[in-house]
Amino acid sequence: MMKKRILSGVQPSGTPTLGNYLGAFRSWVALQDDPQYESVYCVVDMHAITIRRDREELRRQTRELYALLLAIGLDPERNVLFIQSQVPQHAELTWVLNCYTMFGELSRMTQFKEKSARHPDNINAGLFDYPVLMAADILLYQAHLVPVGGDQKQHVELTRDIAVRFNGVHPDVFTLPEPYIPPVGARIMSLTDPTRKMDKSDPNPASHVLLTEAPDAIMKKFKKAVTDSDAQVRYDTTQKPGVSNLMAIYALATGLSLEETEKQFEGQGYGVFKPAVGEAVVALLRPVRERVEALLRDPGFLEAEMARGRERACAIAEKTMADVRHAVGFLPKG
Repeated sequence: MMKKRILSGVQPSGTPTLGNYLGAFRSWVALQDDPQYESVYCVVDMHAITIRRDREELRRQTRELYALLLAIGLDPERNVLFIQSQVPQHAELTWVLNCYTMFGELSRMTQFKEKSARHPDNINAGLFDYPVLMAADILLYQAHLVPVGGDQKQHVELTRDIAVRFNGVHPDVFTLPEPYIPPVGARIMSLTDPTRKMDKSDPNPASHVLLTEAPDAIMKKFKKAVTDSDAQVRYDTTQKPGVSNLMAIYALATGLSLEETEKQFEGQGYGVFKPAVGEAVVALLRPVRERVEALLRDPGFLEAEMARGRERACAIAEKTMADVRHAVGFLPKG
């Protein structure tokens, strides 16, 4: 049985949150044991420069994110794990796909409109062309499935449109990708506003927990997390969104069900419940933080893993690019 290839990329724009871990990263690790799939993961540093970035900060965050992906349990033997900018075929395929993408399609992209509004002083061509680079990321590896949230689904649909247009002229070059909803995951909400998703870009640092955060800081945030005046630990996302969010976090961190969580804290109140959630998260994230710190102390090992990932990614990418070059009429490489 041919495995289906899954591709996902993460921008090096700061340390991911507990929400990223519980909502996506843990499901990536679980996929390693599923014989139906093979996975390709990349740190998409080329996407990160559509806004102005300090070069040393970008390099540091790229290394740290790569280390984090290893630390959460992604096995470089069972996954292709690499840095996007180290595989030149991404940029090469983007140019070819630009010539099969309509201006009107890009102008309708919701994220371009939103990011342009947030950065009106830097509406650059890269920001406009971002979805074509994303299409190249996907099509280069002949990905069957792309894990996406609602804000990225439009980009996968555009990727399919570009691939269909290209295949219509040059048959059978690209696999048509489908959006993929992981079997394991959760939507973790802000600790200060449980009606909003946990987001590292939230200006209030109390709203989110970073994966490498110190235990004392984590405990402080959970002790101050928004609940309600009822003092009853009960799962009800409509009437008790803050408590329900904390219950979901506790259940995912400990492996208990929501029902077991509710029973465990019956009659104990939030003074007991909120610190317990914090302690569970500290215990969950401690090995991740310690592994990241150890990896960053061994730059030689990290560089070797990046090089191995680059070689594996380039081997797949170059096969696709050879087909693309032949299809459009470029001379073969010497």
